Amino acid sequence: MCASPIEEYALLADGRSGALVGRDGSVDWWCPARFDGPSVFARLLDNDSGGHWFIRPDGEFDVERQYLDGTLVVRTVFTTRDGSVAITDGLALDAEARGHEIGHYPPGLLLREVEGLSGRVPMVMSYEPRFEYGRVRAHLLRHGTTIVARATGSTLGLAPSVPVDCRDVDASATFTVEAGRRETFSLSYSPTYHQREPMAVDVSAALADTVEAWRSWSGAHTYPGLYAPLVRHSVLVLQGLTYQLSGSVVAAATTSVPVTAEGQQIYDYRYVWLRDFSLTLRALSSAACPDEAVRLFRWMAEAIGVVGMEPVPIMVGVEGERDLSERQIDVLDGYVETGSVRLGNAAWTQRQHDILGQIVDAAWLLRRSLEPLPDDVHRLLRDIIKQAAQTWREPDSGVWEMREELRHNLTSKVSCWLALDRAVRFGTRLGSPAELRRWAAIRDEIRETILREGWNERVGAYTGAFDSDQLDASVLALPLVGFIRADDPRMLATVERIQRELTVDGLVRRWPGEPGGFLACSFWLVQCLALAGDPDRAAELFESLAGRANDVGLFAEQIDLCTGRQVGNFPQAFSHIGLIAAAWRLTETQIDRYSQAGKATS
Repeated sequence: MCASPIEEYALLADGRSGALVGRDGSVDWWCPARFDGPSVFARLLDNDSGGHWFIRPDGEFDVERQYLDGTLVVRTVFTTRDGSVAITDGLALDAEARGHEIGHYPPGLLLREVEGLSGRVPMVMSYEPRFEYGRVRAHLLRHGTTIVARATGSTLGLAPSVPVDCRDVDASATFTVEAGRRETFSLSYSPTYHQREPMAVDVSAALADTVEAWRSWSGAHTYPGLYAPLVRHSVLVLQGLTYQLSGSVVAAATTSVPVTAEGQQIYDYRYVWLRDFSLTLRALSSAACPDEAVRLFRWMAEAIGVVGMEPVPIMVGVEGERDLSERQIDVLDGYVETGSVRLGNAAWTQRQHDILGQIVDAAWLLRRSLEPLPDDVHRLLRDIIKQAAQTWREPDSGVWEMREELRHNLTSKVSCWLALDRAVRFGTRLGSPAELRRWAAIRDEIRETILREGWNERVGAYTGAFDSDQLDASVLALPLVGFIRADDPRMLATVERIQRELTVDGLVRRWPGEPGGFLACSFWLVQCLALAGDPDRAAELFESLAGRANDVGLFAEQIDLCTGRQVGNFPQAFSHIGLIAAAWRLTETQIDRYSQAGKATS
């Protein structure tokens, strides 16, 4: 049996790691120690060798599922000819990591409850743990009613409420669930050196505590804008992708899910891109989570440290690690047998100027909550501003992390402008009057250069780089940061050209010929339309894009333009950030419309 398409999965999270469970009841991805740790289930990347744990009806079934409201606990209802059954899946929230007092569960506790709804449904369970990306199979041993596997310094303990046939390296069970009956399963992870026996747990109580803990967090954050249910859910997804011990947010929970049918563009996304992270802070702030945003910003400042004129790292590990050296492993066949699985990401060595402005802009957005500026934040911002002032003329790898030659990328120049513009707005909180005058002069020089060199008369649009004829959807960000008005004639021409040549059914490709529509860029187009005075069309596009989420409201990175299927690592924080930002922009646009209408009638 093949692993499910990526859009068939739901995310479970516990503040340290994420697991993916499919519509077919199979947990096909879990790295329990932390997001970028070694896997114990990786069937997502190899049908046979990756490892899985499924519980499902024995026979054909129909499926409906949803997250329990305000949580990342998923309830799947299977309907068969014999009756119906529900499976509730969740990762117990780590009380220490999340800072709550509801439940006292160690990290790495996967909970599954099977509930009979009608009739008598025959069920089947298959448990095949495979440690360290399928490299190691462990002997399964019985310890009372628990089945224990130890390998590579890790211990897994499976505690089922039904009899299990335990073989050498895997286990299975068949059982029947009738209406009103419940069966429970827990799988606990711990480092073997802790010498902790797998804990006995009341699965139903632990699930109830986990639901309450998620809802306690959700209830403390209210979003006052349009599309509130969609925004609140996307914020939950960002929380699910947060490594709570540090406050870092990974780009996605998976590695090596390609964005093309040919298996190209395979990367490990289980790290923290500081550009995306800064945009996450903006999203959380607009979604009425300012305290969370400030905590995360402080972590980012600590993770970056003192940089001087060294390039600001574009990405780090979940605890701030710098060396993310990339390697390919040949144990797994790869997603849909692409033959490639990568761990690490070579982009960590790149210089990307666009990170500079995003960090300073995030600080500007959070300025009231950061006052007075902590010393480490003050030092970091000054270092970044100095870099932007001195390096803006240099080429870089750009926002799309091209691994070929460096270019004078337009959005990288704009980001240097953004860093200096926000620095000037900070005023004497960041620099002396003389420094402010110098920063303002460099800011203005950057802007003049971009307006002159970034516009391509032959194309009739702003292009992706100086002296380039290629359209690039990244330039949709120009009006979003206030560099240029969205209704400026040249920006309008650029947006019109992008819609005509890069957009298919509302999905925006990053460049000509790309087979997928990039969801973040598509949500940027929503913002551009709203800012340019076409909020109705913007709202229509927003709703169309939101409707492309999977059945539990999750987005990957892209949508394949031929098949309409989601592609890329999953779920993708950047896509959910785009939704939040677009929803808030539409909210602001509506407020402005009402304000202008009120002035006109007064």
